[in-house]
Amino acid sequence: MKRRRGAALEPGCLRAWAAQSQALAGRWRAAQRSGPGGAAARELRRQRGGFGELLLRMRGLPAAFPTLPLELTVLYNSLLFTVGASDSAIEGESEGIRAGLLRVLEACGACGQDLSTEELWQKVLREVTVEELQAPLHRLGALQAAWWLADSRLGSTAGLFRLLSNAEGKPQTALQHLKQALQVDFQCLPALSHVAAVYHELGETEAELQALALLYEALGKKPPAAASSSPYFLIRTELLVHPPILASLLRHRHPSEVKYLLAQRCLQDGRVADAVEHYLDFLALLQEGLQQQVPLDGGSALPRIPEVFLEAASALEQAGRHQDAIIVCEEVISRTTDLIPWMLRVEERLEQPECPLPGAGLAGGLLSQKKESRCCLAWRAAGYLHQGWAWAKLGESKEAITQFSRCLSSLLRVQLYGSGVEPTESLLPEVEVLQKIRFLSLIGRGAQFLELGRHKEALLDFQHSLQISPGDPAAASYLVQALWKLNRKQEAAAHWQKFSQRPSGEDGRQEGQERPFPLYLVSCLKQATFPHSESLARSIQDYLRTTSWDPSS
Repeated sequence: MKRRRGAALEPGCLRAWAAQSQALAGRWRAAQRSGPGGAAARELRRQRGGFGELLLRMRGLPAAFPTLPLELTVLYNSLLFTVGASDSAIEGESEGIRAGLLRVLEACGACGQDLSTEELWQKVLREVTVEELQAPLHRLGALQAAWWLADSRLGSTAGLFRLLSNAEGKPQTALQHLKQALQVDFQCLPALSHVAAVYHELGETEAELQALALLYEALGKKPPAAASSSPYFLIRTELLVHPPILASLLRHRHPSEVKYLLAQRCLQDGRVADAVEHYLDFLALLQEGLQQQVPLDGGSALPRIPEVFLEAASALEQAGRHQDAIIVCEEVISRTTDLIPWMLRVEERLEQPECPLPGAGLAGGLLSQKKESRCCLAWRAAGYLHQGWAWAKLGESKEAITQFSRCLSSLLRVQLYGSGVEPTESLLPEVEVLQKIRFLSLIGRGAQFLELGRHKEALLDFQHSLQISPGDPAAASYLVQALWKLNRKQEAAAHWQKFSQRPSGEDGRQEGQERPFPLYLVSCLKQATFPHSESLARSIQDYLRTTSWDPSS
């Protein structure tokens, strides 16, 4: 491809433009140091106009390679200030990037007016190899990619569907830009964060974990000092962007957030050893002072800290480190005990949202406090639940029963009230979690009663568990086994016949309606499965063949 031949640019003109760009950036930095407020907002509008005017002057001359790096940088900063001055998602700003790409092709003596934006990007990245243009081009590409991803996520379900189904469309092009932006500028860390997010949504777990590990490593490195003499100074994106969708895509992750995401994804994917390592690293970061590492706002990837501890305990249990899991859970129990009232009256279903409304005053605060108490109670009870399963795995049935009983006793502090006739899926999420913890504790304690030969006590626990979750296959199987061990074989056979004929997945609600439970409960759900289904079924079938009793009669 041949370069465009045009009039040579006066070196003084380029120096003047670079100086103006630096001056605009300097004024913005000074406005930022003065703190948020009207002055910064006014400066934001002035910067938008200043960069726009500079860009127009530069585009008044034919496109030429010596000026393109600065022109693309001015375009980038101009777009950032346009975004920053907007109160809504970006509409039509891609045309600014499109004009910049056409200027690049113009300098090469080529055109691309008839190409789509995606085709235009591909042509520029494929055919323009000038080293000085790579960094500004890929920064623009990362910004373009962020807009495309924001557009894909405007609707939660519909956006995700588009993202997953558009196998040859914008998400893949976005991924290409984000990778390339990172290659030419390793400090463009939001790009790597987006790469991990896209891999996650595409189900590419291995690639996602690699991206997160690289991001964590990069965040641990001290960034190089910015060269003040560079005419291509790029203003930090996160200082300018206000629209929530785009801001969330361009925000920097903190090391502890990325470390948590690594731990969480490994645990979800069954990579227990890796999950343990990452969770322990995260807990070590806590000791260094979490507030200095993670912004405590709605944009953080971190859940509440007690949940992280419980997830770590779950990973430790699955790795066979039961004593360590017990110690981690004790930390949760000790720190939440004083935060829970002696008796907590909880409405099963809430007609109105719990978030305090303007003017709600004390009433809104009380609602929020009640929700916090429910959360603390769930964390404390889950700590006892995990300890019960850990002691059971260590073969200490009596100690396991003690912890399961403490879990159940702590849940007695809750007084549920409501009509009790609404469908289960209308329960408050925290109430549903509390009920699931109670169910799992009853299953765990009942199983340990069976181990100790205390069959009547086991039977009572399994009966109570079925009241909480009618038709649950684990509870039903344990109930049959308890009856069988009590030599109540006809009753056992009758219950077995009843539950074995029940349609698969029928447990009081239709399949797919159940809310996902917290990650820290997943290991307990697995441990609560009945381990002797085949042997119990054979015993009952043998019994039925040797008797004339018909359980269906």
